[in-house]
Amino acid sequence: MSAGTQPDPAASFEPHRRPLLGLAYRMLGSLAEAEDVVQDAYLRWHATDRAAVEQPRAFLSRTVTRLCLDQIKSARAQRETYVGPWLPEPLLDHAALVADGDSDYADDLSIALLMTLERLSPLERAAFLMHDVFDLDYPEIARTLQRSEDACRQLAARGRAQVRRDRPRFRPSAEESTRLTQAFVAALGSGDIEGLKQVLAADAVFYADGGGKVPSARKPVLGAERIARFLAGLVRKPAIVRRLIHGPLGLKIAPVNGMPGALLYMSGRLVQTYALDIRDGRIHALYVTRNPDKLARLQH
Repeated sequence: MSAGTQPDPAASFEPHRRPLLGLAYRMLGSLAEAEDVVQDAYLRWHATDRAAVEQPRAFLSRTVTRLCLDQIKSARAQRETYVGPWLPEPLLDHAALVADGDSDYADDLSIALLMTLERLSPLERAAFLMHDVFDLDYPEIARTLQRSEDACRQLAARGRAQVRRDRPRFRPSAEESTRLTQAFVAALGSGDIEGLKQVLAADAVFYADGGGKVPSARKPVLGAERIARFLAGLVRKPAIVRRLIHGPLGLKIAPVNGMPGALLYMSGRLVQTYALDIRDGRIHALYVTRNPDKLARLQH
């Protein structure tokens, strides 16, 4: 077929860009890497005989998933030597990557879910996302993963079971989220240990990702008492207190990956994000991203 009868590459690709970016971000946990993968998929689409592709959405989803699997393999060694806990790159506008359709997970880009996906094998992650989030059928998943349909059903089932085990049965109401987030930020800003303990679950977990680039806890901090003292100790350091008095430090309440959260600014520059996993009226887990590489695109 002549080049003139080919669908325009950009016009035929753009309607799929957002869901493809959402798929890649969920696979990789990095928006920067997801954008690179989607751009690579576009270049491949440009070079493809597009007139012969009957289902562009399936074709492009297959391309992006395979590119992500290759990326995961190449990044495995880096992840193994990562300094301290690894957290996904935070999003402030998670709505832009919400999946189409009626899936229970379509609008869930929470750090809690992404951490669960990270614990799955790459094939389990891919099968679960393609089927349960992006509504692709098993024949297409089998073609993508180069496994039988039965094998893909098993991969998706294992992923689904793990996600369901880790996911809370009930989401907090907007009122509860607002109340706890405001109480957390108030206690954090003043270094109020008792105030922090009141909003934290007894078995809460604190994760901080500095990536070895900035000081941060190298291991998860466990328990409300230890977390409260750790957070209060940071704020009560004399240098920090002086900055708080003179105003360069600022805490702003804002959702992170669709979770209740807050942003910490120093002299107008974002230095860390807080995402709060709220369950049963308390903060069950606290995810803090300090790695400046992961905050770079959020700077204003």
